[in-house]
Amino acid sequence: MASSAGEDSVSDSQRHKHNKKTKDKVDDSELLTVPDGWKEPVFTKDDNPRGLLEESSFATLFPKYREAYLKECWPLVENALADAHIKASLDLIEGSMSVCTTKKTFDPFAIMRARDLIKLLARSVPFEQAVRILQDDVACDIIKVGTLVRNRERFVKRRQRLIGPKGSTLKALELLTNCYVMVQGNTVSALGPHGGLKEVRKVVMDTMKNIHPIYNIKTLMIKRELAKDPDLRSQSWERFLPKFKHKNLAKRKEPKKKSVKKEYTPFPPSLPESKVDKELASGEFFLRESVKRRKKMEEIKVKQTEALTKKQEERNKAFIPPKEKPLPKKTHKAPSEGKLDIEALKDKVKRAKSKKLGAPPVSAAPGGSAGKKNKKKHKG
Repeated sequence: MASSAGEDSVSDSQRHKHNKKTKDKVDDSELLTVPDGWKEPVFTKDDNPRGLLEESSFATLFPKYREAYLKECWPLVENALADAHIKASLDLIEGSMSVCTTKKTFDPFAIMRARDLIKLLARSVPFEQAVRILQDDVACDIIKVGTLVRNRERFVKRRQRLIGPKGSTLKALELLTNCYVMVQGNTVSALGPHGGLKEVRKVVMDTMKNIHPIYNIKTLMIKRELAKDPDLRSQSWERFLPKFKHKNLAKRKEPKKKSVKKEYTPFPPSLPESKVDKELASGEFFLRESVKRRKKMEEIKVKQTEALTKKQEERNKAFIPPKEKPLPKKTHKAPSEGKLDIEALKDKVKRAKSKKLGAPPVSAAPGGSAGKKNKKKHKG
């Protein structure tokens, strides 16, 4: 009986604990979602009435070409930081800007925002945009892209690809991420909400890795449309997003002279035969010196005679007469049978006319007997 009572008490305690856990448990979807229009409460002086214990300061250098602009807008910077009780100073001799807290500063994070403000101003961001960093829901990100690409020409092309023709690509990125993006020198300065800054960094890094920004912009446009549908918030969007495959269409150029590697052999190559080895093989090594000299002289004479004959042949080439070309044979063209003899036809026509008139034929010679009779009649 005692054992059964003990078992009942243990089971009741376990049930009570299990019910308590189920009551305290909350859905993960409720924790992940943020209500629409929710904002973090503003940090006021009542939250930190005693202020800060120690002074904090930050300084940054700026390039020479920004000196005139900073000198002009510096009173506006001081007024903007005066609301947070932060002191700002501009050193034109050294070329630096510095910010520091005062005794009245109550917000410990205000100095971090002031540091980001002077950094953005040094990176050619206009004051109207840089002042937004002092707001609670705005952050900034300065992306260093100068060291991502080794070749300078390639880096300039990819940076221009990020800006796009007449800044169209950069403008599309700004509209999709709700961020202000400034490309200057070796850095890209972005200013806006945290979610947008994450997307901007991804697009910039992919562009420097030779991935065109239009692909990322297309995915951002699809995500923007999907976010409007409340039913798709808890679902995966991979099936809707486009998948771009990298295709290397350009074929690699092959070198003209291809070096063919020889087969590896562990044994070293055989040494070339020396002069003594050659003489031993031919048997000249055992001949007398006089015979060797005579043989050398004969070889030299043979070489000389060959050289003389070659030279003589080259000299005689100038005296050899060139071969004359044979004259072309005249070919008499045979009279064409198809053509008519015009002169013969003319003679026939003249003879026919003379017969009709009763006159002697025209073809008769002027010195003939008929001609003499006519002359005598004329004289009588």
